[in-house]
Amino acid sequence: MLKKNVLRKNSEFSAVYNKGKSVGDRYVVLFYRLNGLPYNRTGFLASKKVGNSVVRNRAKRLMKESYRNIEGSLPEGYDFIIIARNTICGKKCAEVEKSLNSAFRRTGVKKGK
Repeated sequence: MLKKNVLRKNSEFSAVYNKGKSVGDRYVVLFYRLNGLPYNRTGFLASKKVGNSVVRNRAKRLMKESYRNIEGSLPEGYDFIIIARNTICGKKCAEVEKSLNSAFRRTGVKKGK
């Protein structure tokens, strides 16, 4: 993931939270918003409710890998924030990817399988 493809500033996160829409699924919550750029930007979060630092980092790794696998099928020009739920603990990458895929389909951003 390139540096330009990552949400970094607090103002960028606030814009997605305040002006965007959200969809929840079993293991993740997805916030999304059009950004008017020719590429997507993404942020991954796991709060302390998910677990200790080891568990939170694993959750973020799982979400990043799942996003990387489905990234090619997404249209350009969106900001995404993907937040881990505490149910993500102990899950496999395939389960998280299925959940993330389902969330993207429910937003209307991604079509089909």
